[in-house]
Amino acid sequence: MTVDTELREAHQKLAQSYQVLQNKKNDTNVQSLSSQLAIMKIMLAERELFHPDPSLLAEKDVDALVIARDVFEIGTLSSLHAKDLESFDRYWSQLKPFYLDLAGSLPASSNYEPIIGLSLLRSLSSNRISEFHMALEMLPATLVRDSPCIQHPVLLERWLMEGSFSNVWRERANVPREEFLFFVDILMDTIRHEIASCEEKAYDALPLNDVATLLFFTNQSEILDFAKERGWHINPTTQTVEFAGIRSEQRGAKAEDRIPRRTTIASNMHFARELESIV
Repeated sequence: MTVDTELREAHQKLAQSYQVLQNKKNDTNVQSLSSQLAIMKIMLAERELFHPDPSLLAEKDVDALVIARDVFEIGTLSSLHAKDLESFDRYWSQLKPFYLDLAGSLPASSNYEPIIGLSLLRSLSSNRISEFHMALEMLPATLVRDSPCIQHPVLLERWLMEGSFSNVWRERANVPREEFLFFVDILMDTIRHEIASCEEKAYDALPLNDVATLLFFTNQSEILDFAKERGWHINPTTQTVEFAGIRSEQRGAKAEDRIPRRTTIASNMHFARELESIV
């Protein structure tokens, strides 16, 4: 099957729109690209390129398969510009056969390493650690060692396991591509909430600046929004964050969940005496 003119022209238009989105990110460009992707997927399905069968590769034109792969790559990457995780997952699942089953039959793609790295970050940011390691073990050792796009999630995972959250924060400035920031920010949000939970349990109050430093916030508006989300009280006079109210609520919740020990022991003792009298 050769690449027909309609498919080739649609692909060229899609590639141009993706370039526009990279240069100028706004809702209009995102929607325009999304519409073109939907049309392209229909065209691929009509030409039996949506789920290519490796056993039928000889019957298909390699150029057509490269176009199909490129469509799914653009869909995967543009999903992150749109901050759409579900779309990312869909396009990644559609792209996998091209990377796994047709890897030896198609020319190499410049997007391969970045997208593999992003898929690893997706697993890591979702706390699917087993999935992360399984995917990593399937990659060639040289690729893992030499590719900045693969090393980035590998380093992040190591630092997360070590609790070196400051290294994770600093690595945000060293992402291989802009798309990686989306998942790094998800990781940082998770880290901040973990640290915040520890602060609430350990302190009644902390200086506002110290809280901002501990949570890796760079401006006051960010820490104020986060404090509101957590239900913290900020004392404007002393410039402190007060956790006492949160701790009281937590203690109250624990008290409600606590097993009534005295009542339980008394009931058990009474039950034991009744059994003894029966025997």
